[in-house]
Amino acid sequence: MKVCIAGEGAQGKTHMEALAKRKDVEVVTVAGGLEADTVEFAREWGIPHYSMNLEECMEQPGVEAVVLTTPNHMHADQTELALEMGKHVLLELPMGLTLAESQRVAAKEEETGLVCMVCHTNRFNPAFREVHRRVHDGELHLHHIVQQTFFFRRTNENRFGRPRTWADDLLWHQACHMVDMVFWILGDARMEAWGQAGPDHPTLGIPMDISIGLRSQSGCLVTAAQSFNNYGPIQGNYRFIGEEATLLFAKGGLTDHEGKEIPLTAGGGVDDQDGEFFAAIREGRKPLTSCNACLPVMEVIDRIQQAIDAE
Repeated sequence: MKVCIAGEGAQGKTHMEALAKRKDVEVVTVAGGLEADTVEFAREWGIPHYSMNLEECMEQPGVEAVVLTTPNHMHADQTELALEMGKHVLLELPMGLTLAESQRVAAKEEETGLVCMVCHTNRFNPAFREVHRRVHDGELHLHHIVQQTFFFRRTNENRFGRPRTWADDLLWHQACHMVDMVFWILGDARMEAWGQAGPDHPTLGIPMDISIGLRSQSGCLVTAAQSFNNYGPIQGNYRFIGEEATLLFAKGGLTDHEGKEIPLTAGGGVDDQDGEFFAAIREGRKPLTSCNACLPVMEVIDRIQQAIDAE
Protein backbone atom coordinates (compact mmCIF):
# COMPACT_ATOMS: atom_id res chain seq x y z
CA MET A 1 0.00 0.00 0.00
CA LYS A 2 1.31 3.44 -0.94
CA VAL A 3 1.24 5.91 1.94
CA CYS A 4 1.73 9.64 2.49
CA ILE A 5 3.22 10.77 5.77
CA ALA A 6 2.48 14.33 6.89
CA GLY A 7 4.88 15.93 9.35
CA GLU A 8 8.66 15.81 9.40
CA GLY A 9 9.07 16.20 13.17
CA ALA A 10 9.53 13.83 16.09
CA GLN A 11 6.33 11.83 15.61
CA GLY A 12 6.94 11.60 11.89
CA LYS A 13 10.23 9.89 12.66
CA THR A 14 8.55 7.59 15.19
CA HIS A 15 6.04 6.39 12.60
CA MET A 16 8.67 6.02 9.89
CA GLU A 17 10.64 3.71 12.16
CA ALA A 18 7.53 1.51 12.41
CA LEU A 19 6.49 1.78 8.75
CA ALA A 20 9.99 0.97 7.49
CA LYS A 21 9.64 -2.50 9.04
CA ARG A 22 6.48 -3.28 7.08
CA LYS A 23 6.78 -5.08 3.75
CA ASP A 24 3.18 -4.22 2.87
CA VAL A 25 3.71 -0.43 3.09
CA GLU A 26 5.60 1.99 0.86
CA VAL A 27 5.87 5.61 1.95
CA VAL A 28 6.01 7.46 -1.37
CA THR A 29 5.58 11.09 -0.29
CA VAL A 30 6.03 13.36 2.72
CA ALA A 31 4.11 16.59 3.35
CA GLY A 32 6.15 18.95 5.48
CA GLY A 33 5.95 22.24 7.28
CA LEU A 34 9.56 23.43 7.13
CA GLU A 35 11.11 22.84 3.71
CA ALA A 36 14.71 22.30 4.79
CA ASP A 37 13.66 19.78 7.44
CA THR A 38 11.30 18.08 4.97
CA VAL A 39 14.08 17.67 2.39
CA GLU A 40 16.30 16.17 5.08
CA PHE A 41 13.49 13.85 6.24
CA ALA A 42 12.78 12.62 2.68
CA ARG A 43 16.48 12.01 2.05
CA GLU A 44 16.99 10.17 5.33
CA TRP A 45 14.11 7.76 4.69
CA GLY A 46 14.45 7.46 0.92
CA ILE A 47 11.05 8.99 0.19
CA PRO A 48 10.91 9.94 -3.51
CA HIS A 49 8.50 12.88 -3.30
CA TYR A 50 7.93 15.76 -0.90
CA SER A 51 5.89 18.94 -0.84
CA MET A 52 4.74 21.64 1.56
CA ASN A 53 1.23 21.03 0.21
CA LEU A 54 -0.59 18.08 1.79
CA GLU A 55 -3.20 17.89 -0.96
CA GLU A 56 -0.48 17.61 -3.61
CA CYS A 57 1.11 14.76 -1.68
CA MET A 58 -2.17 12.87 -1.31
CA GLU A 59 -2.74 13.24 -5.06
CA GLN A 60 0.43 11.29 -5.84
CA PRO A 61 -0.33 8.16 -7.92
CA GLY A 62 -1.56 5.21 -5.89
CA VAL A 63 -1.66 6.87 -2.45
CA GLU A 64 -4.37 5.14 -0.40
CA ALA A 65 -3.63 6.29 3.15
CA VAL A 66 -2.07 9.16 5.08
CA VAL A 67 -0.34 9.21 8.46
CA LEU A 68 -0.89 12.64 10.06
CA THR A 69 1.80 13.75 12.54
CA THR A 70 1.32 17.48 12.01
CA PRO A 71 0.80 20.22 14.66
CA ASN A 72 -2.23 19.77 16.90
CA HIS A 73 -4.27 22.63 15.49
CA MET A 74 -4.11 21.16 11.96
CA HIS A 75 -5.41 17.69 12.78
CA ALA A 76 -9.14 18.15 12.36
CA ASP A 77 -9.04 20.08 9.07
CA GLN A 78 -6.40 17.81 7.55
CA THR A 79 -8.26 14.65 8.57
CA GLU A 80 -11.46 15.94 6.98
CA LEU A 81 -9.54 16.83 3.79
CA ALA A 82 -7.94 13.40 3.60
CA LEU A 83 -11.23 11.58 4.11
CA GLU A 84 -12.93 13.75 1.50
CA MET A 85 -10.14 12.77 -0.92
CA GLY A 86 -10.85 9.10 -0.24
CA LYS A 87 -7.77 8.38 1.91
CA HIS A 88 -7.66 6.26 5.04
CA VAL A 89 -6.21 8.23 7.97
CA LEU A 90 -3.94 7.33 10.88
CA LEU A 91 -4.09 10.40 13.09
CA GLU A 92 -1.80 11.44 15.92
CA LEU A 93 -3.42 12.83 19.08
CA PRO A 94 -5.53 14.83 19.41
CA MET A 95 -8.24 14.42 16.77
CA GLY A 96 -9.28 18.00 17.61
CA LEU A 97 -8.53 20.83 20.02
CA THR A 98 -12.22 21.22 20.84
CA LEU A 99 -15.13 18.86 21.16
CA ALA A 100 -16.73 20.44 18.08
CA GLU A 101 -13.63 19.68 15.97
CA SER A 102 -13.58 16.10 17.24
CA GLN A 103 -17.26 15.64 16.44
CA ARG A 104 -16.66 16.88 12.90
CA VAL A 105 -13.89 14.34 12.38
CA ALA A 106 -15.99 11.48 13.78
CA ALA A 107 -18.92 12.49 11.58
CA LYS A 108 -16.72 12.54 8.46
CA GLU A 109 -15.38 9.09 9.36
CA GLU A 110 -18.94 7.73 9.48
CA GLU A 111 -19.94 9.56 6.30
CA THR A 112 -17.07 8.18 4.21
CA GLY A 113 -16.82 4.69 5.73
CA LEU A 114 -13.04 4.92 5.53
CA VAL A 115 -10.64 3.80 8.25
CA CYS A 116 -9.84 6.74 10.50
CA MET A 117 -7.79 5.76 13.53
CA VAL A 118 -6.45 7.85 16.41
CA CYS A 119 -3.01 7.03 17.82
CA HIS A 120 -3.93 6.06 21.37
CA THR A 121 -0.65 4.18 21.56
CA ASN A 122 -0.96 3.18 25.22
CA ARG A 123 -3.78 0.78 24.37
CA PHE A 124 -1.16 -1.28 22.53
CA ASN A 125 1.27 -1.30 25.47
CA PRO A 126 1.53 -4.80 27.02
CA ALA A 127 1.50 -3.36 30.57
CA PHE A 128 -1.76 -1.48 30.08
CA ARG A 129 -3.24 -4.44 28.24
CA GLU A 130 -2.54 -6.60 31.29
CA VAL A 131 -4.28 -4.09 33.58
CA HIS A 132 -7.21 -3.92 31.15
CA ARG A 133 -7.42 -7.73 31.06
CA ARG A 134 -7.45 -8.03 34.85
CA VAL A 135 -10.16 -5.41 35.24
CA HIS A 136 -12.38 -6.84 32.51
CA ASP A 137 -11.85 -10.44 33.67
CA GLY A 138 -12.93 -9.45 37.18
CA GLU A 139 -9.49 -10.08 38.71
CA LEU A 140 -8.92 -6.45 39.73
CA HIS A 141 -11.56 -4.10 41.14
CA LEU A 142 -10.16 -0.58 41.08
CA HIS A 143 -10.62 1.99 43.84
CA HIS A 144 -8.26 4.69 42.60
CA ILE A 145 -6.00 5.42 39.63
CA VAL A 146 -3.20 7.91 40.31
CA GLN A 147 -1.33 9.22 37.27
CA GLN A 148 1.47 11.73 36.61
CA THR A 149 2.95 13.08 33.37
CA PHE A 150 6.06 15.25 33.62
CA PHE A 151 7.89 17.28 30.99
CA PHE A 152 10.30 20.20 31.00
CA ARG A 153 8.95 22.32 28.16
CA ARG A 154 9.53 25.99 29.01
CA THR A 155 11.06 26.51 25.58
CA ASN A 156 9.19 25.53 22.43
CA GLU A 157 11.11 22.43 21.36
CA ASN A 158 10.17 18.85 20.52
CA ARG A 159 11.57 15.85 22.37
CA PHE A 160 14.70 15.90 20.16
CA GLY A 161 15.47 19.51 21.06
CA ARG A 162 14.37 20.86 17.67
CA PRO A 163 12.48 24.19 17.59
CA ARG A 164 8.72 24.02 17.16
CA THR A 165 6.56 26.45 15.21
CA TRP A 166 3.51 25.68 17.41
CA ALA A 167 2.80 25.24 21.11
CA ASP A 168 1.71 21.91 22.55
CA ASP A 169 -1.48 21.56 24.60
CA LEU A 170 -1.20 20.00 28.04
CA LEU A 171 -4.89 19.04 28.33
CA TRP A 172 -6.12 18.22 24.82
CA HIS A 173 -2.91 16.44 23.78
CA GLN A 174 -0.83 15.16 26.68
CA ALA A 175 -3.63 14.50 29.18
CA CYS A 176 -5.62 12.90 26.36
CA HIS A 177 -3.40 9.84 26.77
CA MET A 178 -4.44 9.50 30.41
CA VAL A 179 -8.15 10.17 29.82
CA ASP A 180 -8.22 7.58 27.05
CA MET A 181 -6.50 5.00 29.23
CA VAL A 182 -9.00 5.57 32.05
CA PHE A 183 -11.94 5.41 29.64
CA TRP A 184 -10.62 2.21 28.03
CA ILE A 185 -9.99 0.46 31.35
CA LEU A 186 -13.12 1.60 33.20
CA GLY A 187 -15.44 1.67 30.17
CA ASP A 188 -17.33 4.66 31.55
CA ALA A 189 -18.14 7.46 29.11
CA ARG A 190 -20.24 9.30 31.72
CA MET A 191 -17.62 9.66 34.44
CA GLU A 192 -17.61 12.91 36.39
CA ALA A 193 -14.76 15.24 35.45
CA TRP A 194 -13.20 18.40 36.80
CA GLY A 195 -9.87 20.17 36.60
CA GLN A 196 -7.73 23.17 37.49
CA ALA A 197 -4.93 24.86 35.57
CA GLY A 198 -1.99 26.95 36.63
CA PRO A 199 -1.13 30.29 34.99
CA ASP A 200 -0.33 30.53 31.30
CA HIS A 201 3.31 30.68 30.24
CA PRO A 202 4.19 34.32 29.40
CA THR A 203 5.38 33.55 25.85
CA LEU A 204 3.93 30.13 25.00
CA GLY A 205 0.46 31.23 26.09
CA ILE A 206 -0.53 27.82 27.50
CA PRO A 207 -1.09 26.47 31.05
CA MET A 208 2.04 24.70 32.23
CA ASP A 209 0.40 22.70 35.03
CA ILE A 210 -2.96 20.96 35.26
CA SER A 211 -4.62 18.82 37.93
CA ILE A 212 -7.49 16.55 36.90
CA GLY A 213 -10.05 14.58 38.88
CA LEU A 214 -12.40 11.92 37.54
CA ARG A 215 -14.97 9.68 39.21
CA SER A 216 -16.55 6.69 37.52
CA GLN A 217 -20.10 5.54 38.17
CA SER A 218 -18.61 2.53 39.97
CA GLY A 219 -16.93 4.91 42.42
CA CYS A 220 -13.35 4.57 41.16
CA LEU A 221 -11.45 7.83 41.59
CA VAL A 222 -8.81 9.16 39.20
CA THR A 223 -6.27 11.74 40.32
CA ALA A 224 -3.91 13.07 37.65
CA ALA A 225 -1.17 15.70 37.52
CA GLN A 226 0.32 17.06 34.29
CA SER A 227 3.26 19.47 34.15
CA PHE A 228 5.44 21.17 31.56
CA ASN A 229 7.45 22.77 34.41
CA ASN A 230 9.10 19.63 35.79
CA TYR A 231 12.90 19.50 35.67
CA GLY A 232 14.17 16.25 34.23
CA PRO A 233 13.36 13.88 31.37
CA ILE A 234 9.88 13.18 30.01
CA GLN A 235 8.19 10.61 32.19
CA GLY A 236 4.77 9.21 33.00
CA ASN A 237 3.59 6.73 35.59
CA TYR A 238 0.40 5.13 36.87
CA ARG A 239 -0.64 3.57 40.17
CA PHE A 240 -3.65 1.26 39.88
CA ILE A 241 -4.99 0.80 43.43
CA GLY A 242 -7.38 -2.14 43.54
CA GLU A 243 -9.14 -4.36 46.04
CA GLU A 244 -6.96 -7.35 45.13
CA ALA A 245 -3.65 -5.61 44.33
CA THR A 246 -1.84 -2.36 43.62
CA LEU A 247 -0.09 -2.28 40.25
CA LEU A 248 2.58 0.25 39.31
CA PHE A 249 3.44 1.28 35.77
CA ALA A 250 6.74 3.11 35.20
CA LYS A 251 9.42 3.08 32.49
CA GLY A 252 7.40 0.69 30.38
CA GLY A 253 7.16 -2.04 33.00
CA LEU A 254 4.48 -3.25 35.41
CA THR A 255 5.15 -4.29 39.00
CA ASP A 256 3.06 -5.09 42.06
CA HIS A 257 3.23 -3.20 45.35
CA GLU A 258 6.20 -5.33 46.47
CA GLY A 259 8.19 -4.42 43.37
CA LYS A 260 7.80 -7.83 41.72
CA GLU A 261 7.76 -7.65 37.93
CA ILE A 262 4.59 -8.87 36.25
CA PRO A 263 5.21 -10.98 33.12
CA LEU A 264 3.96 -9.27 29.96
CA THR A 265 3.43 -10.31 26.37
CA ALA A 266 6.06 -9.30 23.82
CA GLY A 267 5.65 -6.54 21.24
CA GLY A 268 3.23 -3.67 21.49
CA GLY A 269 3.71 0.06 21.03
CA VAL A 270 3.75 1.96 17.75
CA ASP A 271 4.56 -1.15 15.68
CA ASP A 272 1.37 -2.91 16.82
CA GLN A 273 -0.64 0.31 16.68
CA ASP A 274 0.28 1.05 13.07
CA GLY A 275 -0.22 -2.62 12.26
CA GLU A 276 -3.79 -2.38 13.53
CA PHE A 277 -4.41 0.53 11.13
CA PHE A 278 -3.33 -1.44 8.07
CA ALA A 279 -5.08 -4.59 9.26
CA ALA A 280 -8.36 -2.66 9.59
CA ILE A 281 -8.00 -1.39 6.01
CA ARG A 282 -7.17 -4.84 4.70
CA GLU A 283 -10.04 -6.51 6.59
CA GLY A 284 -12.61 -3.78 5.91
CA ARG A 285 -13.41 -3.11 9.58
CA LYS A 286 -13.15 -0.35 12.15
CA PRO A 287 -9.86 -0.24 14.09
CA LEU A 288 -9.65 -0.50 17.87
CA THR A 289 -9.19 3.26 18.23
CA SER A 290 -11.46 4.61 15.50
CA CYS A 291 -12.42 8.26 15.87
CA ASN A 292 -15.99 7.38 16.79
CA ALA A 293 -14.86 4.83 19.37
CA CYS A 294 -12.65 7.51 20.95
CA LEU A 295 -15.11 10.40 20.77
CA PRO A 296 -16.23 9.83 24.42
CA VAL A 297 -12.63 10.60 25.44
CA MET A 298 -12.90 14.04 23.88
CA GLU A 299 -16.26 14.58 25.59
CA VAL A 300 -14.62 13.93 28.97
CA ILE A 301 -11.77 16.32 28.12
CA ASP A 302 -14.34 18.94 27.15
CA ARG A 303 -15.93 18.62 30.61
CA ILE A 304 -12.49 19.08 32.19
CA GLN A 305 -11.94 22.17 30.02
CA GLN A 306 -15.30 23.57 31.10
CA ALA A 307 -14.34 23.12 34.75
CA ILE A 308 -11.01 24.87 34.18
CA ASP A 309 -12.73 27.73 32.34
CA ALA A 310 -15.24 28.14 35.16
CA GLU A 311 -12.49 28.79 37.72
